Amino acid sequence: MVHIRDDGVFDAPIDKLWKYIQDNDAHQHGAFVVQKVLEQKGSAMTVEAKLGNPDGTFDVEKLRLDYHPPKGFDLEYLSGPMKGTKHTHTYTPQGNKTRVVVEGEFVVPPGMTENAVRKNALDYFAMTFEEDNSALKKYR
Repeated sequence: MVHIRDDGVFDAPIDKLWKYIQDNDAHQHGAFVVQKVLEQKGSAMTVEAKLGNPDGTFDVEKLRLDYHPPKGFDLEYLSGPMKGTKHTHTYTPQGNKTRVVVEGEFVVPPGMTENAVRKNALDYFAMTFEEDNSALKKYR
């Protein structure tokens, strides 16, 4: 396992961010597409998602998301090469902006190095952050 931490500041207040996160039609990513909800219990849901790989291919994996509005959410990979990876997204209101910290433990699959896992995770977080921040500017 490799520990990874990243952070950023969204150009939106926390209430707008949570509204956006809960809007499945608006909250879309190029490398993370929820295909179906398999189970929902309280604040947690298990989903089947299509996840992009650094080489441009996609894997279908099972993930568990547990939401804790407005503080953040936990995500755990239940299948696939990253099975066992867990990370938490924590939000802190800052007036008209919202700080996010993503932190967790990432599995190092066979054939990969810790540095490769770290780089891939940080690149993915940067891409999804930019997608969300851009979408939030247009979101009402």
